[in-house]
Order: sequence, then structure tokens, then C-alpha cells
Amino acid sequence: MDIWFLFPTLALLAGLLALAPLGAQVLRRGVVFIDLAVAQAAAAAVLWLGAFVHHEDPWVMQAIAGAGALGATWGVAWLARRWPEQREALIGLLYVAGAALALLGARLHPHGKDHLMSLLAADVLWADAFQVGLLCACALAVWFFFAGARQRLAQDRYFYVSFALVASVSVPALGLFLVFTCLIAPALWMARGHSVGRALGGAFAAGLLGLAASWGLDAPSGALMALALALFGVSSLFSPAR
Repeated sequence: MDIWFLFPTLALLAGLLALAPLGAQVLRRGVVFIDLAVAQAAAAAVLWLGAFVHHEDPWVMQAIAGAGALGATWGVAWLARRWPEQREALIGLLYVAGAALALLGARLHPHGKDHLMSLLAADVLWADAFQVGLLCACALAVWFFFAGARQRLAQDRYFYVSFALVASVSVPALGLFLVFTCLIAPALWMARGHSVGRALGGAFAAGLLGLAASWGLDAPSGALMALALALFGVSSLFSPAR
């Protein structure tokens, strides 16, 4: 394997392992927009920090992103309990509010437009060791809950906190679009009755295909990988239910 593909491949694999079990819970709970809302809140927090504090210490940025994600997750959990019938519409509005705040924060930062674009569709080819290391740690933590004590993820107090932390770590490395497809695409296959291994294997192959296409076409990796995973997710509708 070319060294250029090492970190992007690890980022994709860790992202799928961290997000797919959470995606199954998202579909079960009917809060599909939670990823968009939480990720946008994390992005908005980072952009507003960058507008006033001109340094990019990765731990500080990650802490701020985590705080923004936890705040949005608390809001989603409250809305889902308080108005369950309107939860998707309300979470969608929370996403729009986060996106608007991110845009307002970006205009105050000299490189805000570039940061905003990176948070939406990161160029995964340039994922660094810090981002990939955190993502791998998240994957291990999620699978401890999923494989060792799966029932924990079904409980709100574990699910929402886990989701906020994983989303805040995943977005800087993968971008919002790829995070959403890593969350939902394999979960759709699992919802059709396919095994976790089959769903993750297919999603990983689709992501690698998008990564290879981005290299060959000299096109943005995050966008092409997200497109490949989106098509993989949609193809679940044509697979026989098990």
C-alpha cells in the first residue's frame, strides 16, 4: 500500500467502526438528523473560537468541538423526549441554526471559508496522525460498548454522550458529509438484516473505491468517498431482507 493511503485508509476504517454501531441506534430511535445537528454545532464552536483566539492547538480545538457537540446532543435528547412526534423537524431546525452560526463564525476568521469547507468535506488524504489516532481510540471505545456490553448503547445516557464525543472527533478528520454516510450507510444494511461484518465490509470497500477515484481523478477525497458510501447505502433498498 502506498504510504499516502495509510492514514486515509485508517481514518475510513476507524470512522466506520466508530460510527456504524451508533448509526444502528440512530435509525432505531428515529433521530437521523442528529449527526448533522451535532456536527454543525461542533464546527460552529471551532469556527467561533478561531475567530477570537489565533492559535490552533489540536487539544484545545478538540475540547471546544466536544463542548459544542455535547451541547447540541443535550438539545437533541431534550427535544426527542419533550416533543417525540416533531423531533426530526426540530432537530433539522437545530442543524440549520448550527449551520448559520458556523457561517457567521467563518466570516470573522481570515481563513474561515477554508475551515468551513474542510469541516463539511474534509480532504481525507491529508488526515494527520493526531486526528486518526483519536478516531481509532473512539472506535475501540465504541466497540467496547457494542461488543462487550451492547445494551449500554441502547440507554440514552450512554448513547448521547458517546455520539457527541465520536462526532466531535470524526468531523475534523472525515468531514460532515463522510461522517453522515459512515453513520447511516452501513446501518441501513444492518436494518435489512445483514450482518455487521457484511455491512462494514461493503461500506469499507465503497469508501476505498471513492478514495481511489479521488486519487485517479485528482478530485476531493471526502466528497467522492461520501458519494460512494451514499450509493452503497441506497443500494441496501434493493438487497433481499434477511
